[in-house]
Amino acid sequence: MRKFLGYMLCTLSLLVIACACSDDLDIKRDYEFEVHHLPVQGKIKKGETAEIRLQLIRKGRWEDAKYYMRYFQPQGKGTLETEEGMVFLPNDLYGVPKETFRLYYTSSSEDQQVIDLYFLDNFGNMFTLSFSFNNENDKEEESEKTSFHDYLQLYRTQYSMLAMYSPVVK
Repeated sequence: MRKFLGYMLCTLSLLVIACACSDDLDIKRDYEFEVHHLPVQGKIKKGETAEIRLQLIRKGRWEDAKYYMRYFQPQGKGTLETEEGMVFLPNDLYGVPKETFRLYYTSSSEDQQVIDLYFLDNFGNMFTLSFSFNNENDKEEESEKTSFHDYLQLYRTQYSMLAMYSPVVK
């Protein structure tokens, strides 16, 4: 009787273990990401170009992940282009070519200019950056004021500088 109960207990435990296992693997493909940038000049003259160095920082790796960007200019006039010279049109969606890249903004206005960059992936995650450029006058301003946007840019880049030069980004 003891042997029979032992066999039954063993059989039941194997049955429970076999039923608890699942063939469905839950593979995470939807990883968050950020886009870090080096400090960008805050003043720009009409016709002058500002370089924006960007790096895509992924929280995880999925080889089939695709990244896109679009830009919108709520204030001022100017053009945004890639290192290769491709000019972006506002609100059009473009693929992000590589994880570290440069964009160039050329001012066409003497007013304050703001550009918003929207980065998206094929899983619906989004990251937004905003840059503002003030007109650089030839005459000296009476008092230099730091805008809230400048503080925000400093905060965003404070810890990202080490990541941009690190060979391994976690």
